[in-house]
Amino acid sequence: MASSFYQTIYQLTAKIPAGAVATYGQLAFLAGSPRASRIVGGAMARAPRGLPCHRVIYGDGRLSPPDVFGGPGIQRMLLESEGVPFLPDGRVDLARCQWDGK
Repeated sequence: MASSFYQTIYQLTAKIPAGAVATYGQLAFLAGSPRASRIVGGAMARAPRGLPCHRVIYGDGRLSPPDVFGGPGIQRMLLESEGVPFLPDGRVDLARCQWDGK
């Protein structure tokens, strides 16, 4: 069974709407543990099926390593299909689509 912190992270992740993203650090902060972004990463690696984990990214807009979603480009494809904008260098444009946590 996942810890209560993991459950909180999963509840927050489920609230991220299509077309928006959240960072690992943002979810840690919203869950009350602002320095626990790596633990959020661990939670994402063990997340139950059906959660929109592809909407969780690094604080600088980078995507997860290619193997996390089964191959290179899959996370980007999922985000683009929801209308998430990208910068020319391949990072997500956080200024335009970061979830406000509400």
